[in-house]
Order: sequence, then structure tokens, then C-alpha cells
Amino acid sequence: MDDTPQAAPAAGVLERYFSLSARGTTARTEVLAGVTTFLTMAYIVLVNPAILGSAGLPVASVAAATCFAAAFASIMMGLVSNTPLALAPGMGLNAYFSYTVVQQMGVPWQVALGCVFISGIAFLLLTLTGVRQLIVHSIPHYLFAAVAGGIGLFIGFIGFKDAGIIVANPATFVALGNLKDPNAALAIFGLLLIGALSVWQVRGAMLIGIVVTTLVGWACGMVSVSPEPYSLSALTGTAFQLDLAGVFGLSGSHGLGLLEILFVFLFVDLFDNIGTLVAVTKRAGLMDKNDRIPGLNRILITDATATIVGSMAGTSTVTSYVESAAGVQVGGRTGLTSVVTGVLFLGMMFVAPYAQVIPLAATAPALIIVGGLMLLPLTEVEWEDPLSAIPAFLTVAMIPLTFSIANGLAFGITAHAALKLVRGTITKKDWFLLVLALLFVVRFVWMGAA
Repeated sequence: MDDTPQAAPAAGVLERYFSLSARGTTARTEVLAGVTTFLTMAYIVLVNPAILGSAGLPVASVAAATCFAAAFASIMMGLVSNTPLALAPGMGLNAYFSYTVVQQMGVPWQVALGCVFISGIAFLLLTLTGVRQLIVHSIPHYLFAAVAGGIGLFIGFIGFKDAGIIVANPATFVALGNLKDPNAALAIFGLLLIGALSVWQVRGAMLIGIVVTTLVGWACGMVSVSPEPYSLSALTGTAFQLDLAGVFGLSGSHGLGLLEILFVFLFVDLFDNIGTLVAVTKRAGLMDKNDRIPGLNRILITDATATIVGSMAGTSTVTSYVESAAGVQVGGRTGLTSVVTGVLFLGMMFVAPYAQVIPLAATAPALIIVGGLMLLPLTEVEWEDPLSAIPAFLTVAMIPLTFSIANGLAFGITAHAALKLVRGTITKKDWFLLVLALLFVVRFVWMGAA
């Protein structure tokens, strides 16, 4: 009689496909990591519809499109690149889409979706021609560490803000919030709980902390659910509604003005994605000894495809999420983590409005702790050498202070190129580095970003 557990064949398939043992992980760990990543990203199901809805897009449709795009992109990333990197419609670019492109510039949202689609095609072409890979390879290795550290501060800052521990202040920009506020108090409880579980080396400390903090919030009456009517058919309100004719000026009068929009979608997503990719893969220990990312082409092709599919579903640019680091911290090392995250987003399509049952006060502590743990790579920077210390510091500081991974990379790469020129160590091999630095300068001057 065969006593082999029925789950064994499935476990064998997962082991072979995702190389679990080779990366020092197990299916159980990957599932925990995927769930943790999902919980830290779930807010996008509520936030993205609210932001794009202000531009006139049907809110229920955007909710469905957000879930679908995140599910498709994360599952594809896991299956194609075997990387624990989850994707969803990006924060920042969705605000640019709604408030600047549609509301300020007066571009119809259908045309704006067309711009997202074209930018995705451009991403794909840049990847297939090797330009995006060239950009990654032109970044000096110490800036990889700086980006990881900067994103750690960024994630931590977002966590403190979501928790209400740090608040805006007109005199000092930021200040300590009211720690007696119920949300802040709940977040501090979650922070202490996850910290204690981590010190005790409890597996799944992040996930346990998020769930327990959510339950405490429910028990204290701090979680209220008032979902609006919703069904999967809502997706038809934005699916395939993009207006490509409008992008090329064949309808309406926005033709040439859309070049700036396309540039912003391209530029910001390109460098946000590279920064996140570098930080997460480095934290997961997936980079080789030469600081190269295995399967980089597959990762970038997946990213570009996700933006194209997302635009057709009816949402703004899809990009990799820094919250993926939460899953990596739990132990996620393979694409199975991303697949689990994607499957959960797929399930969320059926109950999208109920995502609010997980309060920000429950996920904020996880982001704070993950942010702190991501500072470890900063030890790789040669802080005694100004050639590396100055660009590294600018990168680390500007990512959280400008709320932009792209801006941090821009300052770091530009400073690195400028200092090499001044020092006289620039070579012919650095030609692409100089091109990048020049593009960053032009971007800052043209767009007034700083």
C-alpha cells in the first residue's frame, strides 16, 4: 500500500519549478511571504480607485482593474522570472495620471490610458533592445546598496506616516503625531508585537503581527466596513476603453502635448522599477558576486507587459512594489511568493471593497520594521571615500525626502558621474553613465523637479 502523502507530487512540482531548496526556502515559507506581501500591499485596492475615480473613472471598475492588474503582473513575475517581486498600479504615477494629466491638463482619461499603453510598449522595446539592462549595469555597485538603504528609509517613513506616528507640520515639515490617538496607539502595539516576535525568531512574525493587530482593531471598534455594491462585471467600465487615436492626435487636440506625459510615465516608472528591483533582489540575496541580477531580461519584460495589460484593464502604470521587501524579510526567495500574492489579489476581485478590513495601523508596523532591516546593505558603501560616500548619501537621503525612488537614483547617478569627471577617472566605458546623468539634469530642468 502506498503511504506517500498526496501532497508530495505537488510539492515536488513546486520544488523543481521554483528551485526552493537551492534558494534555501520551503513552500510553507513562500506562502507566508506571499500572504505578508499581499497584506502590506492590499491598501492599493482602496487607494487606487479613490485616486483614479477623482479623474472620472468608474470607481468599481478601477477596483476590479486594480485587482486584476496586480494579480496578472505578480503571477507572471513569479512564473516567468522566479523572483519574489509583486506588482500593482503604482502610487505616484496614479496621482500624476489623475490630478495632473486628466484634471489639470484636461486630457480625457481614455486618452491618458492610451498614454500608459504606449509607455508600456516603449518599456518593452527598451527592454528587448537592451537599453534597460544597460541602465541597470551602468549603476555602480555601491549605489545598489545606497538604493536599498534609501528605500528602507522610504518604507519606514511610509509606515510611520500611515501609523500617524509622524504627521505633517507647516513649520518643520514633519513632526511627532499624537501617540494617544487610537490609530497611532494600535500601530505602536503592532510594532512592539512584531518586534518581540522577531526577537524570539518566530516564523511568520510579520504576518502574525498584522493579523493580531487587525483583530485588536476590530475588538476596539476601530475597523468599520461599509462596502459599496460591486461585481466582477464592473471591470467592463474601464476594460479596453483606452483611446490610442487620441494619443497620436488623431482625435482631439492633445497630440504634441502628450509627449511630456509619455516621458513622465517612462522616466518615473523606469527608475522607480530599477530601484525597487535592485533593493528587493539584493535583500533576498539573489544578486550574484558581480552584483548582477539573474533573469533580469525576464523581470523587465514582465514589468513592461504588466503595464500594457494594466492599461487595457483600465488602470494607470503597473510597477514593482517596495512592499515586496516585507515578504522577502519573512523568507520569500522565489517566484512562488509572487504567485501567492497574485492569487490573493485575484481572489480580492470578488470582494474588493472589503480590503478596508485591514487597517493601515496593522500594516504600518511591518513596513517600519522592514524599513529598518533594509539598512544593512549600507555597510557595503565605502564611506571614507568621497567618490562613493557623497553620491550614496544623496541617494539614501533623497529617496525618502522627495518621496521618489527615481529622484534618489537621479541625484546619486548624476553626482557619481560629476565627481568622476572632476576627479579625472572617467573612461570610454562610462559613456552611458554620462548619458544618464545628462538626461537626469535635463529632466530636473525641464520638469522643475528637485
